[in-house]
This record gives sequence, structure tokens and C-alpha cells, in this order.
Amino acid sequence: MNKITTYLFDLGGVIINVDYHKTISEFSELGVRNAHELYNQYNQSGLFDKYEKGELSSDYFIEQLKTKTKKGVTKNQIISAWNTMIGEFPIEKLDFVAGLSSQKPCYLLSNTNEIHLEKVMENLNKTPYDRLDSLFKKCYYSHLIGKRKPDVETFKWVLNQMGVTAEETLFIDDSPQHIEGAKSAGLQTVFYQKKEDLLMLKDRI
Repeated sequence: MNKITTYLFDLGGVIINVDYHKTISEFSELGVRNAHELYNQYNQSGLFDKYEKGELSSDYFIEQLKTKTKKGVTKNQIISAWNTMIGEFPIEKLDFVAGLSSQKPCYLLSNTNEIHLEKVMENLNKTPYDRLDSLFKKCYYSHLIGKRKPDVETFKWVLNQMGVTAEETLFIDDSPQHIEGAKSAGLQTVFYQKKEDLLMLKDRI
């Protein structure tokens, strides 16, 4: 195993709590049929892929979702349902990343979108940390870079931006398809499943 010089973190499910089932349940309440097939942690329809890559505006995304809901559902109801999955930032995790970033460069790579990122920042403001940029050397958000995980080219592009090799980079993510994409790009990986998977990273410095 090569020496690790750089850490690349996922955001949702690793640094901030996320519960996909809450949004799926809310979508179902709004009349969306087969919401669990339309959107989940492991797979999603092309509408969500395009939105995560910044190819669709938030207004267009919401209007498309509205066509799948029952009559009378409002824009604010859709936004609320979409944001229901976004949880809180455990302070212990933020403190840990802050300590780790003082020893090794830490970066963030997240499949996200304009609406979710606004909610994430709102929740971050409830913590002692006001900006993710204070924890990470650089944050790469899919809708801003026009690329998303698990595409191998996404990892290669980010590595080039970071100026490091795949072999010296440790990628931490809670979605198995993203882990496989990172492995295909040559990165070292940690499949995050519980808090201890994150806290044990200090043993790999």
C-alpha cells in the first residue's frame, strides 16, 4: 500500500447525516409513483443525474418533479420533500476532519445540487464551523464541476485539479458504486459504513 498524502471525502452520509428514505417517503406522500425506483442512494433517474451535473436549473428540476406529483402540490412542498434527507453535521466528525486537515491535505468531492447545497450550508451554520472551505483545501461539487461520481473520468479530473496521484490518495465514501469507481481510477479507498470507519483514518497517516 502506497503512502497516503491526501484525503478525498464524500459529504453526504460521511460528514453530514443523510437519510434517503425520508425524501422517498415524502415524495410518495406527494403522489410520486415508485419514488424508491426514481431516486435512492444507489440509483436514480436521468433527471436527477442531469440536475447533479448542473445541466438543469432548479426551477426546471422542480417543474419536472411537479409533473410526477398529485394535483395541487406546490414548489415549496417539493423543495421541502427534496431537502428532508439532509440531516445535521455531527460535531465530532467536523472536529475530526479539522484535526486531520491540519496534518494532511483534505478535499471534498460530493454529488450534490443547488437546492441541497443551500440546505447543507444552512445546517452547517448551526455548528461552530461556518464554512466547509475552512475544513477542506478545496470542495468539488458535482453541479459546479459538471461531473459526478462514480465516473472514472470524474476522479481523474479531480486528481489532476488536486495535483496528486491516485495511488497516494485515500477516498472515503458510503456508496459502494462510488468506491468501485474510485478503485477503477486507482485510488485507495475506505467504504464508510459507521462512524468508526472515519475516526480510524488517523491510524493511516
